[in-house]
Amino acid sequence: MGRRARWTPWAALLALLCGLAAPARAHKPSDSYLTLDVRGSHITGQWDIALRDLDFAIGLDADADGRLTWDEVRARHPAIAAYALGRLALSSAQAGCPVRLREQLIERHTDGAYSVLRFDADCAAPLDAVDIAYRLFADIDPQHKGLLQLRHGGATSTAIFSPERPRQSLALAAPDRLGQFAAYVRHGAWHIWIGYDHILFLLSLLLPAVLAPATARPSDSFRDSLVDVCKVVTAFTLAHSLTLSLASLSLLTPPSRWVETAIAASVVLAALNNLLPLFRGRRPLVAFAFGLVHGFGFAGVLADLGLGQASLLASLLGFNLGVELGQLAIVAAFLPLAYLLRHTWFYRQLLGAGSTLIALLATVWLVERALDLKLLPL
Repeated sequence: MGRRARWTPWAALLALLCGLAAPARAHKPSDSYLTLDVRGSHITGQWDIALRDLDFAIGLDADADGRLTWDEVRARHPAIAAYALGRLALSSAQAGCPVRLREQLIERHTDGAYSVLRFDADCAAPLDAVDIAYRLFADIDPQHKGLLQLRHGGATSTAIFSPERPRQSLALAAPDRLGQFAAYVRHGAWHIWIGYDHILFLLSLLLPAVLAPATARPSDSFRDSLVDVCKVVTAFTLAHSLTLSLASLSLLTPPSRWVETAIAASVVLAALNNLLPLFRGRRPLVAFAFGLVHGFGFAGVLADLGLGQASLLASLLGFNLGVELGQLAIVAAFLPLAYLLRHTWFYRQLLGAGSTLIALLATVWLVERALDLKLLPL
């Protein structure tokens, strides 16, 4: 019988991090921005879709050099329109509302270049509600979201489409504020759960929580560990809530590339602090400082929505609440298990090996984002 391989914590952590990184083509989730303006039986629309996502779906980079040019995108305009509009259907209670492409443009959002499709649709009669079927990237990206803004008579409604919710009907009367709020709560929680750099930053700060600060030995008090975690999480929450609000209200919007690079740097430093104490007893202060940066990262989707002020405030509150609930779910799952394992050899390996692997992965992210390179085939 052959020798049985040992499954060490190092191997387990490596597999876990590879699993986390595999679906993460970029920090910012795949989103598109769909705006519909309804007047009587006529709909005017604009659809912003990231070129990076279209390139992944239908191939835009003709010479495969890793850079998209205007000529390459323009040559694929018919394919872009056919692919996108074939995955969007508008209808009323009476019949469908055929979509006609009016023009295609390219615009730059905070996270890169987007193809902009402007179109018209005419329905058989004035609309009381719009039925929308949305299937963009549904077959290739289960994390994709379509962020809809529907305008009618001075009122604005919003909705979020996903492969799990591809069809929705929006009434043109008063918007469902509670439904919109709940949708953004869900989106905020989901954003945290697929924001791997946010998760690894948080875990790096939480790993030492079950150790006594003075001796770095296993803590004898769950209460002390819980208080330590509460300090870290509260500092992180206050900081990212502040910058999320500032960015979403367009009061302060640093370039996306700077933000993403700084987020990667924060993960590196938080992980290295578990190996070489860089911030002795100051983890809550570090959580607050870097939380300011992460808040700008959280704001990317909401800043691009361009909602009216009332809708934006409700969306901001719902999204932030969702982020907090997603964050608390991670803490609730991690802390009791970490406290139970704190005396074990496995946890010591987890603290050292896990922090090392997190630092290495985040260093790759840092270089990729700072230099606009692609080092990992992920």
